[in-house]
Amino acid sequence: MTEPELSGWQRDTFTHGRVTRTVYRGGSGPGVVVIHEVPGVTPKVMEFAQRVVDAGFTVVMPSLFGTPGKPMGMPYVLRSITGACVSREFHALALRSTSPMTEYCRALAADLHERCGGPGVGAVGMCFTGNFALAMMVDDRMLAPVLSQPSLPFPVSAAHKRDLNLSEVDLARVKERAEAGQCLLGLRFTNDPAVPPQRFARLREELGDRFISVEIDSSKGNPWGFPRSAHSVLTEHLVDEPGNPTRDALETVLQFFADRLRPAA
Repeated sequence: MTEPELSGWQRDTFTHGRVTRTVYRGGSGPGVVVIHEVPGVTPKVMEFAQRVVDAGFTVVMPSLFGTPGKPMGMPYVLRSITGACVSREFHALALRSTSPMTEYCRALAADLHERCGGPGVGAVGMCFTGNFALAMMVDDRMLAPVLSQPSLPFPVSAAHKRDLNLSEVDLARVKERAEAGQCLLGLRFTNDPAVPPQRFARLREELGDRFISVEIDSSKGNPWGFPRSAHSVLTEHLVDEPGNPTRDALETVLQFFADRLRPAA
């Protein structure tokens, strides 16, 4: 898949402050922001976004780094990670700090809600952007935040493993919303070194039962044959077969969006 083959999606740009990015739009219904993983808007990310569209939602997908439509590959992954890590828009190692790029994503979500209407919007972040949906919870319009394999900050120390890529001020606001009833969905493979169990434990400590976790067994000898390096729940490591736990996770995400974004009859 190359960018010309993404012609089924409306391509335009969105600007907030000094940040302008290409965005892809498709579908109809309540709005969902799909924030891609490293290395960029890959074919697998596009497949997931199409599943969200097919479920009856309007999707807007910003291209934050990488080449839209380019397939996953290790050299490409390494180039994208290197570029994102040196950017001031992402905080790959900082503790108790919200990545500045989340401000852009919040503005994009607000614009999407204005266009689509309804009670609010949803968002899913993946990998490098996994915790972006958490940061977007500071806005009351964010009603369906999903964290898929949230990998920042990189777990290089005990403190980093528990960190949420969120400032203390933003965490306080997120907790306030959780106490008022807002839920958050998180996905990870159990053996994923980029998403240590301490991070999900911290989310449970801070948000209680408002944090809904889906943790898929990827330990040695697991019954599903997932490699111990399995990472991308909704894209690269999705096994789209009935009864597979990754397919169940995908259906959980789509139902989470439906339950929270569709007005009651």
